[in-house]
Amino acid sequence: MSETPIGGPSLPQERRIVTAIPGPKSQELIARKNASVASGVGVALPVSVVAAGGGVIVDADGNSLIDLGSGIAVTGVGNSAPRVVEAVKAQVEHFTHTCFTVTPYEGYIAVAEKLNELIPGDFEKRSALFNSGAEAVENAVKIARHYTGKNAVVTFDHAYHGRTNLTMAMTAKNLPYKDGFGPFAPEIYRVPASYPFRDGLTGQEAAAQAILQIEKQVGVGNLAAVIIEPIQGEGGFIDPAPGFLPAIQKWANENGVVFILDEVQTGFARTGDLFAANHEGVVADVVTTAKGIAGGLPLSAVTGRAEIMDSAHSGGLGGTYAGNPIATAAALATIETYEAENLTQRAREIGAIITEFFAGIQQDEDRVGDIRGRGALQAIELVESGSKTPNSALTGAVAKYAADQGVLVLTCGTYGNVIRFLPPLSISDELLREALQVVADGIAAN
Repeated sequence: MSETPIGGPSLPQERRIVTAIPGPKSQELIARKNASVASGVGVALPVSVVAAGGGVIVDADGNSLIDLGSGIAVTGVGNSAPRVVEAVKAQVEHFTHTCFTVTPYEGYIAVAEKLNELIPGDFEKRSALFNSGAEAVENAVKIARHYTGKNAVVTFDHAYHGRTNLTMAMTAKNLPYKDGFGPFAPEIYRVPASYPFRDGLTGQEAAAQAILQIEKQVGVGNLAAVIIEPIQGEGGFIDPAPGFLPAIQKWANENGVVFILDEVQTGFARTGDLFAANHEGVVADVVTTAKGIAGGLPLSAVTGRAEIMDSAHSGGLGGTYAGNPIATAAALATIETYEAENLTQRAREIGAIITEFFAGIQQDEDRVGDIRGRGALQAIELVESGSKTPNSALTGAVAKYAADQGVLVLTCGTYGNVIRFLPPLSISDELLREALQVVADGIAAN
């Protein structure tokens, strides 16, 4: 290409293959990456991105790929969304940093006010801002322990909560997240989750199983918090059976245990509601958010009951970059975009397209074992024909096929056999359907 294309919605919304993927310019960048970046920092698709927006990513070789990943659910409003771009530009012209815990500024407070308004729960709330999802989760646990004076924390099978030492302990999957990185933080206990495709249990039955294990193996008197993703992300986009989350919440409330929802991947319109908790009216004591909060800028938050959040002593929460003024400006513009463009409804429309499409495929293809998710957070679980045996080989082959054909898809799942769909909410129906057909072709070709 003679010049770098401008990103954002102005990019031509098309799948365009100019070279093999990765092309020569992308290969040059990956060679530089291999020579300079730690090898532990892997990449899913080795292309050199020069622009992105709407539903596409453009690489240095001129290929335009359909984006079904959104930077792992981050660019829900689309890449370089106009309101976000303008807000960031305006903030940069004023100041880029002071550290809120040194000299505060309005943007941080405005984001906290907005989160306190939007997070479910008819009670007084407080928020604290951080940089990443893992940092938010770690601080939520820290606050819950301080509030209760207890140490034990319960997480669930298939959970993913981050890559710090504490959040690695809370994460279930060994490779690539935990292998060789121990020892891990103590007092983390894991109990069964609801996995309808594999356990066949109702929500109430799965909750009873988890609660019994908590009571017998952890002990309510030792327990500070229970933390769960309302839809488990890296574990395989596992949508629990109806009634599971309300039952866990009810038990936690009755036993003085802080109930934490990790909405890092599910929050901000992704599931067809502003927060996934809203689907069953679940109200957590504490909620963690990140990813879709700021249109691609690094920001996360912990929001919860005022008495819990205020229990930490002054100076106990914070961080040098936490609630950076550029990121908070982006967050306010991002939330405005969700609301002004009714992107919760758009997420539901996207979800309906994906579900209907793969339901049709499933009629003739029994290797599509399960179709699940909510809104624009959808997945298919691939299995061996005639069984529920995980088919990770097929999953990897389909992702490779899609990439070669100009469609970016992400895989996940404890067993490595799930393809997840996280398109930007700015993607068109036509582009989405084209990408789904490529995935279907990949299944048929393998």
